[in-house]
Amino acid sequence: MNIVIFGANGPTGRILTEQAVAEGHMVTAVTRHPETFPHQNARLQVVRGDVFDLSSVEHAVSGKDAVLSTLGVPFSRDEITVYSQGVAHIVQAMNKYNVRRLVCVSSSATEPHYDPQGGFIFERIIQPTIIKTIGKTLYTDMRRMETLVKNSKLDWTIVRPSGLFETPAVTPYKMAETYIRGRFTSRADLANCMLSQLTNDQYLRKVVAVGTFAVKPNMLKLIMREAFQKKH
Repeated sequence: MNIVIFGANGPTGRILTEQAVAEGHMVTAVTRHPETFPHQNARLQVVRGDVFDLSSVEHAVSGKDAVLSTLGVPFSRDEITVYSQGVAHIVQAMNKYNVRRLVCVSSSATEPHYDPQGGFIFERIIQPTIIKTIGKTLYTDMRRMETLVKNSKLDWTIVRPSGLFETPAVTPYKMAETYIRGRFTSRADLANCMLSQLTNDQYLRKVVAVGTFAVKPNMLKLIMREAFQKKH
């Protein structure tokens, strides 16, 4: 399949690109800084682009079979628009060139569910603090993005991970529609989940939650990393 990945130079985007090439896809990786992109392959084209620039988005989308978005920015108290504006341009470009399949990353924090197994500190202190304070503008924009995607006429899937962290390889992760009882998601698992949507219609025009259960990260390190680096 001929696919384009937006947010390809982020932590998840790089893993997604590597996995997609390994699976035999032709991949166009879009990044503002192609000179820093770590991967090279005969099936990989790295192009300079910015989701705020509609013309560069259209150029990247033209002729593709599917679009995958791992757009991400750090938490900020300032207004964030990269998710909604970026995906608005992606949807516009897909409509222009009749590209149907869209898979994009959001977050379980856009629609939090109480989990009694999460523990008092996480459920009552950590999660509300992140969602309502340092992550407020980010998750607000993610919700705008989700609404835009759901209102499109595309063949979309929204993927919601939780507490992204690193694992050296894909684990036996789990998926469920809308919500899954899990606080963490490996980036490798998230990338694999996204790719699986290209050949499976189970979650077509649905939200799918993905969780990692075989391993768990250090909670404090995870929070610090998520607060100060790109989300995806």
